[in-house]
Amino acid sequence: MKQYDVIIVGLGPTGGTLANLLALNGFSILILEREKNLYALPRAVHFDDEIMRVFQTIGITKKFLKNTIINKGTKFVNSEGKILLDWPRPKAITENGWYPSYRFHQPDLERHLRNRLKTFKKVRLLQNTEVIKIKNNKNFVDLFFKRKNKTQKVSSKYVIGCDGARSTTREQMGSVLDNLGFTQKWAVVDLILRKNKNKLPDRTIQYSNSERPATYCRNVGKRRRWEFAIQDNENEKEILSDEYIWNFLKPWLNEKEAYLERKAIYIFQSAIARKWRKGRIFIAGDAAHLMPPFMGQGMCAGIRDASNLAWKISWCINNKHDEKFLDTYQTERFSNAKEYIETTMRMGEFVNAVGSDNITDNISSGPDGTKSMQSIRPKLGIGLGSNKDKNRGKIFPQLKMKNGKTLDEKFSKSPLLLTSYKLAKKISLKKIQSITDKDIKGLNNLLKTYKAKALIVRPDRFILKTCNSVNDFNRINYLPL
Repeated sequence: MKQYDVIIVGLGPTGGTLANLLALNGFSILILEREKNLYALPRAVHFDDEIMRVFQTIGITKKFLKNTIINKGTKFVNSEGKILLDWPRPKAITENGWYPSYRFHQPDLERHLRNRLKTFKKVRLLQNTEVIKIKNNKNFVDLFFKRKNKTQKVSSKYVIGCDGARSTTREQMGSVLDNLGFTQKWAVVDLILRKNKNKLPDRTIQYSNSERPATYCRNVGKRRRWEFAIQDNENEKEILSDEYIWNFLKPWLNEKEAYLERKAIYIFQSAIARKWRKGRIFIAGDAAHLMPPFMGQGMCAGIRDASNLAWKISWCINNKHDEKFLDTYQTERFSNAKEYIETTMRMGEFVNAVGSDNITDNISSGPDGTKSMQSIRPKLGIGLGSNKDKNRGKIFPQLKMKNGKTLDEKFSKSPLLLTSYKLAKKISLKKIQSITDKDIKGLNNLLKTYKAKALIVRPDRFILKTCNSVNDFNRINYLPL
């Protein structure tokens, strides 16, 4: 029987990201994918700067950037075309070192993730597989799967299910999804323009309407997407007919100007799994949570899961299995994901013209009375580090080092201690690398903004601990050292 360090079920964006992050550590990884081939049609179309930073860690940004465009933001308009709310995404580099928002074509991302995985000798992918049974043991997990009509058994130290809303892994864990209150049927129509049509909006438009709420997305190249709500009493077959779709699209374009690439009906829903871990089995991405697409954060949430979980599993493989340490995966990610879901639900109510524009606390009015919204950045939930530490759980900015490289390149695998050279000489922390003001210009001034003499930053770029004296380093209760 073949044994691996990690088995990942599902090779969408979450599974592909997780596999790449783990592969950086040299682990043996088996990926089991249900589909026979890469799914070539559009699905997710948006991600943000935090996610691009993860892609940078993996090493795909240089090539992938060519397949993206910078997203200019979202406007909410009523049936008369009046702007009700503006959500601009300024074309300025953020603390994460990238633009706030990007548009992309999901098959492009998946190809880049898979091509990167091919460079790791210990990664194996099996497609067209069906997971049948997953069994927890004290020190490993047994997994049974069917491929080419043969049932095979493999084992690993950990199994992570990134296998979507209909997750077999979640089912095997005995976990269930709790519906958070938003369930609505929508049609999703993807088109490719036959030639550029400059009169179409260059950003996302949410059409707030109680009768037929809709969304328009300006996607990569000549790709455009429309989504619109469907009433329960409407005939789905009729809605998806070419005649109905082109009639709906009349205000914007006709069938001579574009061709349909995909049309589908989705149930937009908000839900979150009660249990994200059982023993050595985990779930991530849509297997753990579902949200409507109004904020473009569904895929992003899954990649945040992968970033959080990858370094914790890596730590346990390289050191020792630690129950309490691994429990922090759900406690930290659950509340973060839930805040995105709840904000998206309020946005959905606004698009449906049944809710207020009080979507987030970050809404302000301009001189002309137009209301503007800023993006949310939820902190991590309770987990590693002290809740009394005001910096704990915040994202640490991407910094340039004196040698021209970025700080991110230094801690994709283990935490970093950031402090002055003078203080670093007095501290001895095993398994944690020190970066000082000799490496980064202006580091001491930055630490002052955090009211800290030193910071410990996790591999997923979140601050773990603020330190102001040598004694702070003697109270190491944040890692299983």
